Amino acid sequence: MFFKETMEVATLGRPFSLGMLYDCRQDLVIPGKDSCVVTQYTVVCKKQEQPNTESEIVASESIEDKSSALNAEASLKASFLGGLVEVGGSAKYLNDHKTSKYQARVTLNYKTTTRFQELSMNHLGRGNVKHPYVFEQGIATHVVTGILYGAQAFFVFDREVSKEETHQDIQGSLKVMIKKIPLLSIEGEGSLKMEDKDKKSVEKFSCRFYGDFCLQKPPTTFQEAVEVYKSLPTLLGTNGEKAVPMKVWLLPLTSLDSCAAKLVRQISIRLVQESQSVLEDFIELETRCNDALRTSTVQQFPQISKKLKSFKEMCSEFKLGFQRMLAKRLPSIRGGGEEEAELAEILKKRHSSPFNSKNLTEWMDCKEREISILKSFTNMMKNTKTVPSQNNLHEELLSAEHGLCFVFTSLGKDEPYLSALSDYLKETTKTDVHVYHTYNVEKEQWYLSKEVADDMRKEAKLFSDFAEANKENKKIKFLTVGLTNETQEGSSIYLYEGGFAVSENFEPPSKPETVTVADINHNNVTLKISPPRFGAHGNPLHHEGERQQPCGEPVEEFSCLEKQPFTLTHTEICQLKSLNSNQREEEVYQLKDVAG
Repeated sequence: MFFKETMEVATLGRPFSLGMLYDCRQDLVIPGKDSCVVTQYTVVCKKQEQPNTESEIVASESIEDKSSALNAEASLKASFLGGLVEVGGSAKYLNDHKTSKYQARVTLNYKTTTRFQELSMNHLGRGNVKHPYVFEQGIATHVVTGILYGAQAFFVFDREVSKEETHQDIQGSLKVMIKKIPLLSIEGEGSLKMEDKDKKSVEKFSCRFYGDFCLQKPPTTFQEAVEVYKSLPTLLGTNGEKAVPMKVWLLPLTSLDSCAAKLVRQISIRLVQESQSVLEDFIELETRCNDALRTSTVQQFPQISKKLKSFKEMCSEFKLGFQRMLAKRLPSIRGGGEEEAELAEILKKRHSSPFNSKNLTEWMDCKEREISILKSFTNMMKNTKTVPSQNNLHEELLSAEHGLCFVFTSLGKDEPYLSALSDYLKETTKTDVHVYHTYNVEKEQWYLSKEVADDMRKEAKLFSDFAEANKENKKIKFLTVGLTNETQEGSSIYLYEGGFAVSENFEPPSKPETVTVADINHNNVTLKISPPRFGAHGNPLHHEGERQQPCGEPVEEFSCLEKQPFTLTHTEICQLKSLNSNQREEEVYQLKDVAG
């Protein structure tokens, strides 16, 4: 029989037995041989068969929907969020989260119940209690008077979504296939009876299993999952003797003795939901950080990787601190030692800290934007190798006569917001009192300036065109690297000779604006050359031949014997003399920059 004060609580994989003590303030099962409070003379166990089996699809990754699938109500969920409850068996599903937004995920939930057992206490009172000292010590608030046995299992199916696919389409097809599992049959040779196109589709599925069943080997593929699913009804034993507690009914100890410790208040659903939102924010941020760190762009530029890892670690530290505060406050509030307003104040302080959801999300948005812009620039660079560090750069330069390097100069620039996060964590380790400040995500980053981005794009185009034009030149290497240089915002082009930098603001020449033939004789050609739009000033050019001082109009007369530098800053008239009429013009005359 149940009293109106009786509570229902999900076990979440924890060990329970009839007559066991439980502390609802901490959601703690009281362990030890003295944990059974009711004497054997007062216990009459009633047993009732309750066979039931059902399965459902769980497509959501929210803590709310996962808790609902395990029948965990708000108060127990709050204890889980604060780390007060260590889950086991199928409830470990609560700790499973996607590690990438490029995962499509669908979960199959299998649940079965076998029997229900309860205590019938004919003589309630202190005289029938096995260990009366539990009332004076206040170690528990309730006693277990009923248990529903059964088992539960979660098959978590993941499928990676490629860039050519849409997440919604893959999620939909995954859900369709998972729904078919209860209907699928296994053929004689152990293969699944399904169409070839479906067999090919499920090859891309991976599976993780969380359950209350003892398996020889957990499934990792779709076929193994189907085989395990089909075997689940046989794994609880002939009479369900291997079933585990799934739900318990708790009677307040105050029903036996008014001096016993009691649950004064539950945590309001609103505050539980707010606490849940805080932790879900950090789960999402961790997923986004993981995706960013996996990109080839971030792996090529360690300055970005370092900031992302630091951000991720600080978020994790704050999250753990928040959970510790929950674990500290929840039992006190439930036991009447503190008011619920204490928890509301913790949530308010988080909102006023640099770790508020808006700022964290904004910083991550900005970092993803920076990565996308970096990727667009590196994709422009043809015939160019990206090196991750200055040491790697020097190794590359030693094997070339000349080196031209497109340098991202602002990737390692300090970010005040990251410093604010770090300072806040240091403050909260010294005292439990949070300091109120106003925090803003740093706006003055290179990738947020249109002027800087436009200049970088022009510079990258010049660099890329120059690299492509010199792809056959083995004397010069074209490289890309991230090096901090506060005097050059965004980017700059470095020129190296013999491994040493000779310019940190080099401008590669573009093609001459016009090259026209002014006059042609039997073996002479006169060319009219306009200077290039970019790179004409300050970058010495070479002609292949002998330079002669012109008379009147500026004229270059040369054969193909020597190299002499000159600077082309205005339109030049160049005369090619004594040409072989069978020789091609471009094989005779060239203008080269000092870099190649």
